[in-house]
Amino acid sequence: MKQFLVVVLTVIAASSTVWANLGDGSDRIDDSYGNFLQRHLRDDGSVAVLYHKGQYLYLVIFTNDRSISESYSHMNGKDLSEREIAKFLKANADGATWIPANTSKERRFKRSDNKAEATYGSSSGRRALTVRELGRRSDL
Repeated sequence: MKQFLVVVLTVIAASSTVWANLGDGSDRIDDSYGNFLQRHLRDDGSVAVLYHKGQYLYLVIFTNDRSISESYSHMNGKDLSEREIAKFLKANADGATWIPANTSKERRFKRSDNKAEATYGSSSGRRALTVRELGRRSDL
């Protein structure tokens, strides 16, 4: 029984650090997204950090050491699959659900609690899913 409990606690602890999301601090993001490639101080005082882990690039905008925007794309530039988009949206649901709000130019999603939105389209020359808090300026 003790071994089972240790295994369950280990799995829970490991899974809690697998995903970072909006609102998380830079330490958790650094632990989750791995190697950072670039760090850029923006004119508005926020910091943009580009990470690479596995087959993905993660572009995270921090304000006051909190993630306010995250963009997810493939390292090789190919489109994200429906499953990948759903996975990234789920990681940023924070107990809410995502509702499609598509336009003719890009795919859009709005979180049911109206605290975040997401778009899937071209970002910095590649197709990316960008999730951002509403009420915050986080465009590049």
